[in-house]
Amino acid sequence: MDFGLTDEQQAIRDEVQRFAENEIKPVASEYDEAEKFPHEVMDKAADAGLLGPSIPLEYGGAGYSPVETAIIVEELFAADPGIGLCVSSAGFGAEAIMAFGTEDQKERFLEPITTGDAIMGSAISEPDTGSDVSSVSATAEKDGDEWVINGNKMWITNGSVGDFFVVLCKTDPDASGRYNGFSQIVVESDRDGFQADKITGKLGIRASDTAELILDDVRVPEENLIGTPGGGFLQLMQFFDETRTMVAAQGVGIARGAKERALDYALEREQFGRPISEFQAIEHKLAEMETKTEAARTLTLKSAWSVENRDEQLTALASMAKEFASRVAVEVADEAVQIHGGAGYVNDFDVERFYRDAKITQIYEGTTEIQKNIIAREMKD
Repeated sequence: MDFGLTDEQQAIRDEVQRFAENEIKPVASEYDEAEKFPHEVMDKAADAGLLGPSIPLEYGGAGYSPVETAIIVEELFAADPGIGLCVSSAGFGAEAIMAFGTEDQKERFLEPITTGDAIMGSAISEPDTGSDVSSVSATAEKDGDEWVINGNKMWITNGSVGDFFVVLCKTDPDASGRYNGFSQIVVESDRDGFQADKITGKLGIRASDTAELILDDVRVPEENLIGTPGGGFLQLMQFFDETRTMVAAQGVGIARGAKERALDYALEREQFGRPISEFQAIEHKLAEMETKTEAARTLTLKSAWSVENRDEQLTALASMAKEFASRVAVEVADEAVQIHGGAGYVNDFDVERFYRDAKITQIYEGTTEIQKNIIAREMKD
């Protein structure tokens, strides 16, 4: 076993860390408070090659492996989860196109992501459909050489700023079997009948755009279908193995960012004539935060390695990493606020924002409860 990073991976980490230090940290609070999408930061991220990093070289990306992408995600989220999500999700949904799309789709939809000329998203959840993906009710009916799409999608990342979305639809309502008859279709946001309503008032990740999508007789060409008709659900399950691993990397980044800020504060804050970092109660908190973060990172990188190598443990590892790292993010952020005391309860310090941001990692891409169901199922198979 080799638990060290290669020279190239370490260089990637160092480069992203510099970018985050210079371009994200100074403006993080501003975008959070305004609930504003950081277009200016995104332009700089495009110049730095950070948008769609896993997209292959031939389509303008860096072609980074899942392990390298997880390293990038951790660094971005350690700086700020809100802007980190904006940067890391610019190509959200691209995995489906890379794995199942045609050459034409890859050229049309992947290249603009890497240059910063477009933002994409994945539209799965609906107002009445969250964890039960097989209950999606949005429909796509064939009319000549076009698909006509109707339905609502909810909680969609990049919803009101995205240029196109990979939309999960029911294309064959008569298909037998609960998981059959679904397809993924690319829908451009400038199509007639497409509407996006931005969702505000979120607990955390406020810089990241979230919206409800309303699709009213939206017509797209038949060549926007990804893969074969009816294969959407299975495509999505493969997609989740990778995206859940990246949510785990988000959790590691949040935990690390909160832990580092807590340590800095403990070294500076004095009580009873000495820094609070010298009190055993604080030392124990910091030790547990460090241990949990390192354990979460190891599990996450193992899951990323499994994605890259299509290991037989992949689905279980992705769910274990996602469940554990998200829990660690919440626990470590909570302790970071505790170490700050009253100062951690106001937005003068970053830990207040990290505390709010951490919770979403236990909800999106499958809740904690769903991950435990998957782990238990995989144990019995």
